[in-house]
Amino acid sequence: MSQPDILTLETADVRLRLAPGRGGVITGLEIGGRELLRQGDRYGCFPMAPWCGRLAEGHLVTDAGTYQLPRNAAPHAIHGTVRDNAWKVTEQTNTAATLVQSLTEPWPFPGRVTQRFALTADGLTLGFVVEADADPFPAQAGWHPWFKRSLDPDGEPVRIDFTPSWQELRGPDYLPTGERIEPRPGPWDDCFGTPDGVRVALNWPGQLRLTVRSPEQWVVVYDMEPEAVCVEPQSGPPNGLNTMPRLVTPESPLTVEASWSWERF
Repeated sequence: MSQPDILTLETADVRLRLAPGRGGVITGLEIGGRELLRQGDRYGCFPMAPWCGRLAEGHLVTDAGTYQLPRNAAPHAIHGTVRDNAWKVTEQTNTAATLVQSLTEPWPFPGRVTQRFALTADGLTLGFVVEADADPFPAQAGWHPWFKRSLDPDGEPVRIDFTPSWQELRGPDYLPTGERIEPRPGPWDDCFGTPDGVRVALNWPGQLRLTVRSPEQWVVVYDMEPEAVCVEPQSGPPNGLNTMPRLVTPESPLTVEASWSWERF
C-alpha cells in the first residue's frame, strides 16, 4: 500500500486527518465544519510511546542496564520516540485505519507499535499495541491532543470538567514526587489518578461537548497556553518507566485504548 502524506477518514459531517509520514499525528478533526485541534507542526494530536511525559534526565533504568535517551526537553526526555518517525499504513477504509512503526534507535529494545483509528459520526476510537520482539522492556502509551481553547474567534473558551481521585504532586523538575494530594484548581501541567478510568469532558458552551474516556488510570491535563488545552490519557504517570514499570514481553503486549465522543449543541 502506498503511503499517503495525509490520510483522511470521513463520515457524516466529521473529517479526521492523519499524517503517517509525520509521526502518525492526527493533524485535524473537523465536526460540522469546525476544527477542534490547534493547527501547526507541534500541535494536532500526537502518539506517545514507548513512554509518556517526562523521563527523568533521559535515563531508562532496567534489569538489563541503564540507557541514555535523547534529552529533548532538557534535562529530561519527553513523550517517547514514535512521534519522530514515519508510520506504515497497513489498513485503510473510509472510516478506519491501522498504522505500524518499528521501535528502533534511540530506543534500545526492538519491537513495534500499532495505532488504530475508527471514526463514527459521534466519536473516535483510538488504540495502541506495543509489542516486544525479544527482550522484555518497560513501556507506556497514550495520546497528546491539543484542543483549541475556543472553536471560533468570538466563541467562549472551553471548560474542562473532571473529578480525579488524586493529583500527583509535581516537583520543581516537573516530575511527580511520589506524593499524592487532593486535586488542585488549575492552571495545570499535572498528572491525575483515575482508578475507575479516565473521563474528562471539554465543553465549548453553545457549540460542542467532547468527552475523553479511557480504561487507563492516568491522565495529564495541560492548560497553560492561551490558545489550546491538552487532555492526555495514558497508561502510566510521567517517569513511570522507572517508578512503576509495566513490562512488555513477546507473550504480553501493552494494549491501550481511548475514545473521544461528542455532542453537538
